[in-house]
Amino acid sequence: MNRRVVKTDDGSMTLYVPALGEHYHSIYGAITESEHIFIRSGLRQCNAESVRILEYGMGTGLNVLLTYQLACRTGQKIDYHAIEKYPVSSEEIKLLDMNRAMGVGDQYIISKIHDGNWEEPVPLSDDFVLYKEHADFRQAQPEGLFDLVYFDAFAPDVQPGLWSADLFVRIFSYLSPGAILLTYSAKGTVRRSLRAAGFEVEKLPGPPGKREISRALKPAAEGT
Repeated sequence: MNRRVVKTDDGSMTLYVPALGEHYHSIYGAITESEHIFIRSGLRQCNAESVRILEYGMGTGLNVLLTYQLACRTGQKIDYHAIEKYPVSSEEIKLLDMNRAMGVGDQYIISKIHDGNWEEPVPLSDDFVLYKEHADFRQAQPEGLFDLVYFDAFAPDVQPGLWSADLFVRIFSYLSPGAILLTYSAKGTVRRSLRAAGFEVEKLPGPPGKREISRALKPAAEGT
């Protein structure tokens, strides 16, 4: 996949795919967008000591890194399963310069995220294990039940097959009762597909440049 690195409004970098006319993150701020959607509206709502996260679209690894940073502060144990069909290259990682943009101060973690073997557990710390699955969303087969989903596919107008009720039914089956799914899209067709899969769906205020996002909940089991 042909991609180029571009700078967003908060100083962080993202990738642009000319053939699709799509950016991996908002041009109004890659870090700002991911923090707002996946961390503030997702991970911060999970108060359990241990959280299993399923990400559709690992991309630049930004969500992994933001999750790692928060988990280091809160002490949460994280089991993170990321699915990606088109991994970024080592040259793209250098150009993204995530260490500088985020003030991480430790290139070692960023290197482990991207250089760790696929289809093998990659411990980022004693309490954070990353597992990267190189697969199409529709063929991925994560094991066990998850508490939180970061759904970060390209826009529904560009890749409608990745926003279908059939895929959301699959995802629903991978989740624990009460689990949360976050996505940047609040499009009507997306919300209807989520509801058809069994989710309860709400719209939340979006980050800069986006009016609304979607948060979907798998209903808790009866009697809980």
